[in-house]
Amino acid sequence: MPDLQYFDYGEKEIQWLKARDPILGAAMDEIGYINRPVIPDMFTALVNAIVGQQISTKAQVTIWNRMLEKCSSITPESLRAISAEELQSCGISMRKALYIKEIADSVLKGSLNLRLLQTMSDEQVCLHLGQIKGIGVWTAEMLLIFSLQRPDVMSWYDLAILRGLRMLYHHRKITPQLFNKYKRRYSPYATVASLYLWAIAGGACQHLVDYQPKKAAPQKKKLNLIR
Repeated sequence: MPDLQYFDYGEKEIQWLKARDPILGAAMDEIGYINRPVIPDMFTALVNAIVGQQISTKAQVTIWNRMLEKCSSITPESLRAISAEELQSCGISMRKALYIKEIADSVLKGSLNLRLLQTMSDEQVCLHLGQIKGIGVWTAEMLLIFSLQRPDVMSWYDLAILRGLRMLYHHRKITPQLFNKYKRRYSPYATVASLYLWAIAGGACQHLVDYQPKKAAPQKKKLNLIR
């Protein structure tokens, strides 16, 4: 089993963010250095991101481990050798299973060359991958972070990022304008800020709470009874 690799950042990024944003800096001091695993192989990372769409990190890890037990390694060849039904049995939807199978076939046929992504800008990667069925902006952004290790990525489509922002800055709601304000503040190291926002959303700073208003429980309809 290969040694785990982690998103690479250091004192330069830490000190820059702390100088730009003392509130974030205080949280960074409280949390400490974050070792967030990355997946250098882009195909494996892409499949991992698809598995993680709209589910919790815990569920993603569980499903991923089941897939590794079934396939040993996540490669186009190993995924071509099993059926969509076998993939689905790991805990993903049939739609995701079919997307993954189709992407594996595209790589094997040569119609999808993931190596080209290394030469593209962040925006180009999102546009290029967005043309492939089953891949949206969030999935492309996760590939940018957890495989290509791009330094300035922060996803508007990530609910945990929005939760982390609400908790850290005591906002009831994160609007696009607020989000862009913070992303500009963190740039060019928004990815490192994202790592800390994910940690905050996950409860790393126990004194921080989510200020999003709780949804009111639906009221029971009153029945007009004829007596």
